[in-house]
Amino acid sequence: MIGLLIAIITFNYFAFKKNKLLTGNQIVHIWTFTIAFQNIFDLFIEFKYHGYWYFDKEIDWAGLLPHMFLVPAANMIFLNWFPHKSKVIKQIGFMIFFVVAILTYEAITLLPPPWGFFHYGWWKLWHAVILDPILLLILLGFYKWICNLEKDVCKSPHKQE
Repeated sequence: MIGLLIAIITFNYFAFKKNKLLTGNQIVHIWTFTIAFQNIFDLFIEFKYHGYWYFDKEIDWAGLLPHMFLVPAANMIFLNWFPHKSKVIKQIGFMIFFVVAILTYEAITLLPPPWGFFHYGWWKLWHAVILDPILLLILLGFYKWICNLEKDVCKSPHKQE
């Protein structure tokens, strides 16, 4: 639990204090999307198939903390630092760097308590190697969609006041 609390504080500090890109509206969208998307995914992988779990195999209150406060902050950090207007090669390089950082952090969370809080069933680190880039691309797509929606609202002659 100590490792999780340190991570939540650290990730949220960087997500909010170092944010230079994301608007309040985008933060709310990203936060909500992340919680919903992760909970749908974990409903199957964590609870139905027991691939991995936080703390215990059962649903518990402590397991909500990473879902609600850790992963959304990590996604904010990713989006804020992603080189959106750079060449594709730089974007791919950043994606690789970020996936390596996620994998390193995931390996740390596997330490015994009080530092670790994540446990593997049949899930292995190589599953995350394959899946993390896909999930980050989905996140990028969602972010771009939100940005386009914001632009459309600003152009709309029927803006709400």
